[in-house]
Amino acid sequence: MSRAKGKRLSPEFKARVALEAAKGAKTTSEIASEYQVHPAQISQWKRQLLDSLPELFEAKRASKAPTAEELTAPLYEEIGRLKIEVDFLEKKSKQIKGVGRWQIEPAHPQLSIQRQCALLGLPRSTYYYQPAGESAENLALMRLIDRQYLETPFYGSRQMTAWLRRQGYAVNRKRVQRLMGLMGLQATVPGPHTSRPQPQNPVYPYLLRELALTNSNLVWCADITYIPMPRGFLYLVAVLDWYSRFVLAWRLSNTMDALFCLEALEMALGRGEPVIFNTDQGAQFTSQEWVAQLQNRGILVSMDGRGRALDNVFVERLWRTVKYEDIYLRDYQTVPDLESGLADYFQFYNEERPHSALDHQTPAEVHWTTQPETEA
Repeated sequence: MSRAKGKRLSPEFKARVALEAAKGAKTTSEIASEYQVHPAQISQWKRQLLDSLPELFEAKRASKAPTAEELTAPLYEEIGRLKIEVDFLEKKSKQIKGVGRWQIEPAHPQLSIQRQCALLGLPRSTYYYQPAGESAENLALMRLIDRQYLETPFYGSRQMTAWLRRQGYAVNRKRVQRLMGLMGLQATVPGPHTSRPQPQNPVYPYLLRELALTNSNLVWCADITYIPMPRGFLYLVAVLDWYSRFVLAWRLSNTMDALFCLEALEMALGRGEPVIFNTDQGAQFTSQEWVAQLQNRGILVSMDGRGRALDNVFVERLWRTVKYEDIYLRDYQTVPDLESGLADYFQFYNEERPHSALDHQTPAEVHWTTQPETEA
């Protein structure tokens, strides 16, 4: 699959591959096969492309005779930059686990990923590293795990391993743990090995315990799920209103990054605002960018307890419905087909599909008729 060893790839080639990945119309496995490069390299180039895009739109300063303030501004800017870097290093020096990719803060407002790596002495390749593309056998196992998890969401890696062995698959627990981690799955009971947010990101309390749901736009939630494809897989994020079960926004991505989650959030906020927004403790939802979008609007941030996927039970039920009523039945072969199919399905789900928990009304009927009254 890979190109001849030692062959240099031009910047133009890398840009073309990165743009293909950024479009999101193909899985990384499909792009790797087409361009004969490693899937990990594709993920790295895509991330580098997205990180560098803001620099293209920086406004150029108009040329004029510099004032005294303009002459001294670079000095103060340099002093400020050095202070930021010293503060960054002092904070990291208190983390005694050693240097690692987990110390990088992708959403740091002043320091780029490249600069953080240089300060920590961490090769950028280490930060951007992604594991190799999955084999056909692993993709088949992931499909089985995904289906079984919908039936038994309380299965952890130990029970899932035992179930796979009973189906005739010679797998060990370490392999199943890795695949479930890649899929973003964990058992819906507390345990010592549940997923954690980025160490530098704050975690917020769970605000929904004993909360009475009385109208739409009181609580929204978001979650990410794994979508199997014939060659590779995708991630799907959705924003859901708890009371009405109305899907406010959704997005697909071929990589597990924060960007597609932020796109879905911005789209949802264009349709209204909740009082509380609940998610799990994943890195996408504890990032500075995600939390800032909510707090800047006065929205309360709520996060599930560790290992408590059922705290976000309504979106978990949505995944089961979407997969059994659409994805598994239609077995989409390409990303554009999947995207088009999901657009049709979510419109059907919102506008036409009666929901038993809503007294057989549709989510749209409930959502738009139970909006809280706004002050004049």
